[in-house]
Amino acid sequence: MKLTRRELLALIPFGLHAATLSQVRLAVISDEIDEDLAKDIEFLRDFGVKNVEIRSIWGAYNTSQPLEKIREARKLLDAAGMRTSVLATAFFRGPLPPDAVALQKEWTLLNEAMDRAEILGVDTLRTFAFMAPKDGKPKDTDYGRIHELLREAASRAKARKIRLAIENLAGSYVAAGADSAKILKAVQNDSLGLTWDPNNAAQVGEKPFPDGYNLLDPARIFNVHLRDYRRLPDGKFEWTAVGDGEADNLGQIRALLKANYKGPFTLETHYRSPQGKAFATKTSLTGLLKVIEKV
Repeated sequence: MKLTRRELLALIPFGLHAATLSQVRLAVISDEIDEDLAKDIEFLRDFGVKNVEIRSIWGAYNTSQPLEKIREARKLLDAAGMRTSVLATAFFRGPLPPDAVALQKEWTLLNEAMDRAEILGVDTLRTFAFMAPKDGKPKDTDYGRIHELLREAASRAKARKIRLAIENLAGSYVAAGADSAKILKAVQNDSLGLTWDPNNAAQVGEKPFPDGYNLLDPARIFNVHLRDYRRLPDGKFEWTAVGDGEADNLGQIRALLKANYKGPFTLETHYRSPQGKAFATKTSLTGLLKVIEKV
């Protein structure tokens, strides 16, 4: 069901747009609304959101789209007065490369991502730090190689004035705040930082705020993903609309602002509704705006 602009705005408390724009840099991952970027722009305009994290557009990952399609995306965003806050990539999301051929594919992906970032006018890529073995038993030598590859990646990115923001992810070598802190301590490069995802940390059993967050250097957090979750009585974990779960989004936002964080707070909805993903994102974005009102 598509709501009118009047109906959408009626869901948001009076004055909340002004509070949002003055206190946080709010963004949304566009394909959590629709694969059609024009529809995403129309949706976000109704909420006053000016920043978009680009992941998949028009049915394909941004790094799989030809450059002319990326230029088309830039024109649409410029015309709407919006900007790309982060370019989401799958760089280093697979297993540790087993050979030189596999590693070269990663460097090619990084170059393709940086080409697209330059067209979109964004300096930050969402990246990863490899998926751990499925048996959950990483080798001690794995970490040394990961550090070496991250140093090389950060150097390549820095040469093109790009920053890499590693996302903590369940199943990755960097799944929680504790893992994130270790990787940043090992790789001291100002072009390498984090996409801090407290919800992903919660998924692997960490208390993300304040425990996981307090292990991190806020100066090396380049992007933050927000949503909500809950643990069910049977122990299962599920994503919810923002405001319906356990995530302390208010405490996390307040702490980052106190630490002078200037990066985007990005809604990555994940929650799904029978009424469709756009409706789910509308519900969560409305909830997040209500949280921000209290900041």
